[in-house]
Amino acid sequence: MKILFIGGTGTISMAISKLLLSQGHTLYLLNRGNRNTGLSGNLVELKADINDEAAVSELIHDLTFDAVADFIAFHPQQLERDYRLFGCRAKQFIYISSASAYQKPLSDFRITEGTPLANPYWEYSRNKIAGEEYLMRLYRETGFPVTIVRPSHTYSERSVPLGVHGANGSYSILKRMLEGKPVIIHGDGTSLWTLTHNSDFAKGFAGLIGNIHAIGEAVQITSDESLTWNQIYQIIADALGVKLNAIHVSSEFLAACGPFDFTGSLIGDKANTVVFDNSKLKRLVPGFTATVRADQGIRDTIAYVLSHPECQREDPEFDDWCDKVARAMEQAVKAVQGDL
Repeated sequence: MKILFIGGTGTISMAISKLLLSQGHTLYLLNRGNRNTGLSGNLVELKADINDEAAVSELIHDLTFDAVADFIAFHPQQLERDYRLFGCRAKQFIYISSASAYQKPLSDFRITEGTPLANPYWEYSRNKIAGEEYLMRLYRETGFPVTIVRPSHTYSERSVPLGVHGANGSYSILKRMLEGKPVIIHGDGTSLWTLTHNSDFAKGFAGLIGNIHAIGEAVQITSDESLTWNQIYQIIADALGVKLNAIHVSSEFLAACGPFDFTGSLIGDKANTVVFDNSKLKRLVPGFTATVRADQGIRDTIAYVLSHPECQREDPEFDDWCDKVARAMEQAVKAVQGDL
């Protein structure tokens, strides 16, 4: 098949690109070409900024595709642009939405594609919902062949999955653990969470491409494994060979403690227990199974990060903030004890 990815080299999409190329598909990557190295096979690079609609239109003027997937659309206006560009050029258009769009708080911790979409805490999620609504309206009114995919917390070899981290990713937490410093776990750490390795996500996603039964459908792709945040952080500590020094802090307190905005990512997402029912995906893609267990995937990711200096981005501002929160919690305990 001829497949176009807008983006195609990110945390989720890189694994899909590699898988499709290994299967012999012709893959067009529409991006700026900054991270295309390492990909081989029937690869066609279309170097452009997707936001330059005129330039992209000229670049694809004689092309059609079996499928187009946009991995970097975050606002409905970007999807309106995609429809202008690809409305008559794609047999299938795949939109990468987000499982964070599901109702918060959940009425049932078991999430299916029928779980209502509503997230008053996170603009990112509300924009994803608006994008879904726009595309499904196109499907109903014009027959535009849409498939919506909802990932949850998907990780790659480049970044360890965490609940609380700064703008520079996971390395600062690994460094704190290695130095024996306390690390923050939101809430009491007992809520359930689902982590999905990008290689597993890729298998489900590839099975939806060109799948006539996926047209007009929304499909979530996640692992079936659920762990508590305490278990996740313990896995990380064990992989590092250190004792876990954790402090538990309410998500509301963290969201109020700026300068980092945790309202959306915690209260609107990770603070909630999530268990995904992937029955629909398994009907559409028979044989799909997520095979990378969390402890295995996290261990491999930590080994990669610690052996690749480009992944070791320090974050002094976040590190200082963690120390301040730890001191504040310690002082609060002492203040209360002093009043008893």
